[in-house]
Amino acid sequence: MMKSLETVLVTGGTGFVGARCILALLHQGYRVRTTLRALTSQASVIEALRTGGSTSGDQLEFVEADLTSDENWDTALHGCTYVLHVASPVFFATPTDESAHFKLAVEGSRRVLKAARDAGVKRVVLTSSFGAVGFSHTDRTTETSEVDWTDPQLKGLSTYEKSKGLAERAAWEFIKNEGGGLELSVINPVAILGPSLSSHTSGSFDIIRHLLDGSLKAVPNIPLNVVDVRDVADLHVRAMTNPTANGQRFIASADGQISMPEIARLLKQKLPQVADKVATKTVPDWVVRLASLFNAQAKTGAMFLRVNRRVSNAKAKQLLDWKPMATNEQAILAAAESLLLYWKAPLPGMTKKWTRLPS
Repeated sequence: MMKSLETVLVTGGTGFVGARCILALLHQGYRVRTTLRALTSQASVIEALRTGGSTSGDQLEFVEADLTSDENWDTALHGCTYVLHVASPVFFATPTDESAHFKLAVEGSRRVLKAARDAGVKRVVLTSSFGAVGFSHTDRTTETSEVDWTDPQLKGLSTYEKSKGLAERAAWEFIKNEGGGLELSVINPVAILGPSLSSHTSGSFDIIRHLLDGSLKAVPNIPLNVVDVRDVADLHVRAMTNPTANGQRFIASADGQISMPEIARLLKQKLPQVADKVATKTVPDWVVRLASLFNAQAKTGAMFLRVNRRVSNAKAKQLLDWKPMATNEQAILAAAESLLLYWKAPLPGMTKKWTRLPS
């Protein structure tokens, strides 16, 4: 592996996707700089990369920077050719004032783009979300693609998904009006699963967690699209350098779809030793819709019932020669294995604490 003279900034190096992007870049010989909200997290990032088979050495450096402040972003961007802007504002609880979180997401994206423009960066690859693309697309006779946009006022849309959509819109607006020569590509992943390099996972892991720990007593018949985090990182790197990716957004999704009852059956079949609490009963759609009148979580579920899951990943395949290597089933089982590996305590009702899956 030859070392590259090009330096790539990855924002949010402690995150599930951020760490995978760093690993993919290091494996390809790039110099990588990553931002952390606190430099005390350096050791955890290095350990995660070691888990992925990388001894980063002098190819990796760290800068303390936060999306809420201008401080150190000029240092972080100095000498960088590319930026993978993966970091998002962290929501630790359901917000009482959503607008404050939306402002953080929008201003954070603009802050990174402005610093990248001023530093002479060639291209920024922004991690958005399928929640910014397809949640308003309910016509199942057609495919959902990158031309679609989710209505930010859609009932049931989470604060996280709203913030990602608004941040992406703000990013395109910035490039149009203030970007100068800066290029932008956007990745819109569906539910991100797959293996984790550390205890940091995506919010999508909650689907697997709630099935395994038995907190879901019955499973709604909601179809989903999933993607492996390794495929998401690969798509980021391809979008970073391919000339055709400039000004484009790309849905990151494995082929096809899988429903929550199918996920439950998969866990029962492939991981029987830890799936005794996985529910087998299915919630009728009408119950979810009725509950949505009174419950915010059910309102999100009712929205998911309407979403068209005929999702196209053809654009990434055609323009970037990208091919998802993991199937839906492989991404789900890898996520389940990571959960079992990194859980700090036994799952409620489990008779054993699994540190690794039996061979």
